Amino acid sequence: MSSIFWFVVLTAAPIALAYRRVDLKVSTIALGVVLLAYTIVAAEGIVWPLFLWLLFAALAALNLVELRREHVSARLLEIVRDMLPQMSKTEQDALEAGNVWWDGELFGGMPDWNALLTLPPPKLTEEEQAFLDGPTEHLCRILDDWQITHELCDLPDEVWEYIRRDGFFSMNIPKDYGGMGFSPLGVSMVLTKIASRNSTAASTIGVPNSLGPAELLLHYGTDEQKQRWLPGLASGEEIPCFALTSPRVGSDATAITDTGVVCKGRFEGRETIGIRLNWENRYITLAPVATVLGLAFKLYDPDGLIGDREEYGITAALIPTKLPGIEIGRRHFPINIPFQNGPTSGKDVFVPVDYIIGGVTMAGQGWRMLVQQLSVGRSVVLPSNARGGALAAVYATGAYARIRRQFGLPIGKFHGVGEALARMAGYAYTMSAASRVTCTALNAGERPSVPSAILKYHNTEMARDVGNDAMDIHGGKAIMLGPGNYLARNYQSVPISITVEGANILTRNLIIFGQGAIRCHPYVRAEMDAARDSDPERGLAEFDRAIFGHAGHVLSNAARSFVLAATHSRFSGVPAAGATRRYFQHINRYSASFALAADAAMLTLGGALKRRELLSARLGDVLSHIYMASMVLKHYQDQGEPSADLPLVEWACRTQLYRAQEQLHGLLRNFPNRWVAAVLRVLIFPRGRTFSSPSDELGQQIVELMINPTETRERLADCAYTAVEPANPLGLLQEALEMAESVKSLERKMLDAWRAGEIVSEDVPGQIDEAERKGVLTADEAAAVRAFDDKVMELTGVDDFADSELGRTQAGATCAPAEKPVEAARKPARGTGKRTSRAAGKKPQRKKAAPRKPRATSAD
Repeated sequence: MSSIFWFVVLTAAPIALAYRRVDLKVSTIALGVVLLAYTIVAAEGIVWPLFLWLLFAALAALNLVELRREHVSARLLEIVRDMLPQMSKTEQDALEAGNVWWDGELFGGMPDWNALLTLPPPKLTEEEQAFLDGPTEHLCRILDDWQITHELCDLPDEVWEYIRRDGFFSMNIPKDYGGMGFSPLGVSMVLTKIASRNSTAASTIGVPNSLGPAELLLHYGTDEQKQRWLPGLASGEEIPCFALTSPRVGSDATAITDTGVVCKGRFEGRETIGIRLNWENRYITLAPVATVLGLAFKLYDPDGLIGDREEYGITAALIPTKLPGIEIGRRHFPINIPFQNGPTSGKDVFVPVDYIIGGVTMAGQGWRMLVQQLSVGRSVVLPSNARGGALAAVYATGAYARIRRQFGLPIGKFHGVGEALARMAGYAYTMSAASRVTCTALNAGERPSVPSAILKYHNTEMARDVGNDAMDIHGGKAIMLGPGNYLARNYQSVPISITVEGANILTRNLIIFGQGAIRCHPYVRAEMDAARDSDPERGLAEFDRAIFGHAGHVLSNAARSFVLAATHSRFSGVPAAGATRRYFQHINRYSASFALAADAAMLTLGGALKRRELLSARLGDVLSHIYMASMVLKHYQDQGEPSADLPLVEWACRTQLYRAQEQLHGLLRNFPNRWVAAVLRVLIFPRGRTFSSPSDELGQQIVELMINPTETRERLADCAYTAVEPANPLGLLQEALEMAESVKSLERKMLDAWRAGEIVSEDVPGQIDEAERKGVLTADEAAAVRAFDDKVMELTGVDDFADSELGRTQAGATCAPAEKPVEAARKPARGTGKRTSRAAGKKPQRKKAAPRKPRATSAD
């Protein structure tokens, strides 16, 4: 019995010290005391105690810093220098972009929840709230999706004018320059609402408020440049775009082929030192109507006119589009979402050298400028636009699933439909949580580059799944285009957000973990910097501190991962109680497991991990899922922890944590070193994979919250455009949903009468009339049911057209271009593509749906 006791003590003591991350000196003393007690009280023989004391002596020797540096750290430093992959200047700039926030806590394996939970709840300023409630609501009211996407293939003139006049292009520009001066949260909320109404308008407004000339000017421009451009951008007199996508390089922005050569030339009648630019770009939003072009190019100075370097690298400049040699005006047609997007090119365009953003001193700094701003902008525009579309889809689909009946039941009552609807709502809740909390962190001054990539990838991917589910539930209603279709254009737009600002495949496989592994890890960057330090003595001292801190970090995460997994995280201390406590604890567990797996991958694969993209992607997925689950818990706290929303919180957390578990499992299955994989599996899954995905029952609870007029449903869609008005399908569907609740008891009366044989009509209008005649319903009750049925038929109906309205004419195709809002150079580019217009310019006539003939309806 004594032997078992001491075996437990000798095993548990180092594990406990590692679990609690006790420093080396204190751990050495504590283990020495335990070992001394064992030697005095229970040791038998000499071999085993001697072995333990030898291990202890090795541990104690590590406390002798000079000895440790000379005999351990110096040798490890040589190995690391040989293993260290070469890092380009562009890679260094990307790693230095932004800062580390909650992602660093998760990467550390022992998150300090106070770092997240002490962040204040999201709150708009009075001006932001007034803009959201006033101009943004009005803009949504005047947007007509069918007119924009089918009749004009553009925003109407009055919408363009309203957007420019009322400051939608200048939300991120400070008031000092005439802008709105909104916070990232304010911009996000505005874009979310607009995106819930029309994706063309959201894309048009999003770009100037993201990575573009205004942001670059604010952070890097000279005072003269700010005064020259920002007031015009704020007033809408100047329309910006930014060109970075060369035809031959795509996502590899650092390989752009656009060039600028420093030379002397004449500009506006005087000789000056300038840059002769040549470029060709495509996919550039607002390029067809832009008055000022932000351009990234590789700068060369062969004659040394601005310095002693011949090649400066990527540089950013602002170019007025009216200059000779610039071609803009032609348009792409992005998957039926006709926001202004098109190619631009320039041939021998000469501009003064002070057109470089920030002036000559910023020559060659373009890539650093871009990735720094992308670390913020990528958190706002695309995630918010994706969220807006998802909220609209969930709000509409929940109501539709209640008012649309099949086999005598609302389709939302069928579990297959319910599974999809619950998934939609859970994703929408997760997207809202991630966007709101991350934007609040931006408001507080954080610039988290890795979370921005997480949001961009996962919000847009979840929006894709929400769109697919919404289309499935609506069936034929969703695939018939026309003025009455409120889903299809948002569904079509999803691949756009998937593709831009770092294609999602690239973001998942190379950016999230590839950047996070060095940026967020508490020791790796310090080790790399120490290994590259030109001062050997200083480098060794820094490396010694980092490498032994790293060793303790690995041992701690191994202990934490094993203990938390073995105990199912039940004893992990977290600052929460009640229904959400267990999710905080599970995040602690998966944080430790992720940190351990990440270190094992980096240690065993080194630079080869960069080429093992699927392993990197899985590690990025684990980090992403525990980040998103954290955002859900914080969002729930920010909303006052309404108990009615718990099914959404639980579904979201369970989904994210289950996927974290499965991605860890996939990582271990594919880990190239099978011995290391086996050890990791013991430490990460000592009890196997024990975490389960959301239950069917939980999903059905969410369905009831979505197909009924509940407070949870309204909270979820609080930033969508849901005003009840004739041209807003979301508001009309909500109105029908509320009517469904009000006539529920009346439908029950009709059903009972039908079952009793009092009503024999087979079609619904006939049943209502017969129920009124026979006294089953009063006249007022019959009128209420009849009004509800008429509304349902109107909302579930689809559009049809005369053949001539859909056919082509000699003049062109269905889209007739509207007058553009600004005067810009529009010289025809290569190619002879033609645009066609809808026959005779007539508006399609919406035909009233034929009466349905179901059996008597059943009550809910």
